[in-house]
Amino acid sequence: MEPPEELLGHGDASPEPITLSAWADLVQEDLLHANPTAENLRRPVADVQLYDALDDHMDVRNAIVLAMGVACGSAGFERVLVHAADGDAAAVIVKARGTSIEDLRAASNRHDVPVLVVGDEVDWTRLIAMARTAVAGAAVDSVSGVRLGDLFAFANAVASIANGATSIVDPSGRILGYSTVPGQPIDDLRRETTLTLQELTPPALDADFKVVYSSTTALFVRSPSGIADRLALAVRAGGELLGSIWIIDPGGERRQPALDALDRLAPLAGLHMLHARSASDFTERRNADLMRTLMDDPTQASFAAAQLGLEFTRGFAVAAFVLAHPNGGSLDAMREQHRLLQLVTVTCNVQFRSAYSALIDSVVYTLLPCPGGSPRAAHRRVIRDIGASATTISAHPVVAAVGGIAEQISELPRSRTEAVRTLRYLMRRQSVTGGTPTGQPPLAAVFEDYRTELNILEIGKYIAEQHLDEFDVIDAIRTYDAAHHTDFLVTLRAYFDSNANVAKAAERMHVHGNTIRYRIARLTEEFHVDFEDPTTRLWLWLRLVSTDLSRP
Repeated sequence: MEPPEELLGHGDASPEPITLSAWADLVQEDLLHANPTAENLRRPVADVQLYDALDDHMDVRNAIVLAMGVACGSAGFERVLVHAADGDAAAVIVKARGTSIEDLRAASNRHDVPVLVVGDEVDWTRLIAMARTAVAGAAVDSVSGVRLGDLFAFANAVASIANGATSIVDPSGRILGYSTVPGQPIDDLRRETTLTLQELTPPALDADFKVVYSSTTALFVRSPSGIADRLALAVRAGGELLGSIWIIDPGGERRQPALDALDRLAPLAGLHMLHARSASDFTERRNADLMRTLMDDPTQASFAAAQLGLEFTRGFAVAAFVLAHPNGGSLDAMREQHRLLQLVTVTCNVQFRSAYSALIDSVVYTLLPCPGGSPRAAHRRVIRDIGASATTISAHPVVAAVGGIAEQISELPRSRTEAVRTLRYLMRRQSVTGGTPTGQPPLAAVFEDYRTELNILEIGKYIAEQHLDEFDVIDAIRTYDAAHHTDFLVTLRAYFDSNANVAKAAERMHVHGNTIRYRIARLTEEFHVDFEDPTTRLWLWLRLVSTDLSRP
């Protein structure tokens, strides 16, 4: 089938420059023009720049300047507008954060620079990718009548251009869209994947996907016997892998034109996939809200479970994952957190044939089913696999923890609390040890692994909250040590750790046994510690251990 005339390339003719108005239509974000004059809307757009206050020589000509972290009305905002006006920028995008549109319009008029406003809740990372891809996508062949983000319609357009049945796949192996152009041949692999909307082998484990992902251009992929050869292209935006396009090879003289068409359409494919992901972001936020309800609000948990399609048969355990990123609020960290969410979802789908996952407050939560036999072994295996695979998404290790098994929906909050407590404890351990050594598995555990330590921490927390630690002998010993440069507290800790065995305590501290005996005697005399009283010994041991465990 030949492509319709409006889908054909434009040869060597130079594309018309994209205007600010046309660019905004491609981005399809909720952009509010502070001063939408005809002259402003006709401004040419050729680039997107993230404003850098330390770079006075940044070239912003015909660029959309994103004023991230700049407060409207501040001296910094004025500097952005001056730089944009002097550099002939296309526009400045800013978050209003309470500034009136009248004030923004006045600033736009004062500096003769269009000012566009985005909502305070907008993710800058996604906006940057969308904005840059819109500029690139506008310079390629247009696909008439295809709504941005409609990947099924876009797949049909690509299939018409390339003369081959087309599938669009995300990095987890989900089929996001596929063509239905009459008369184009398909094979059994294509039939099965479009029926299940999932690749048979996850891309992370498929050699062909890895080859395609490593290439910047469209490739011919030879298939095993009985399966048609493919043409494939990795789709990226701003350096981020969004997925791939796979076309059944039209063969012969049509192969090279199809490969050329894929390369030409790559920016537009990125734009479509970004818009499709924006729609899926709504689903992601909805799932996060439902997961939060499941784990926090027992009165509404049954409703949330029904909305998620969750069937509570053998129970679930809440697992929590976090990237040990030194700058948790940075753009890189946020991007890697979403990749971690995707990794957790894919792994759980492979392991359990289901995935209930969400990113909530920088922590990825998922519900791990409890298969028959040994569910905790399965839980340990899956968090270990996720930790090992995380090296592909971040240079920083993943810390993972699983709460106890919840037999009923009402027990999920308890499981989440246990997972979070375990996670925080593992994070403290990592900060003390200075991180996970290279080549070693990332920190991962189930609640039972540290149940004793975590319960002692709860006791220590209660002691602190009730002020039971005020003016007791531990504080007195600590104060005396600081004032007299003595080691009574260290000696007391070593003595308890050695089960009151003087020889072992001396060996721990690398001192003579008589030194330990002398210090124990001094503790008895100076601080009235009765080592013969088991209650006193228990209290002192609890104070010491709970303090040690809670140290960052």
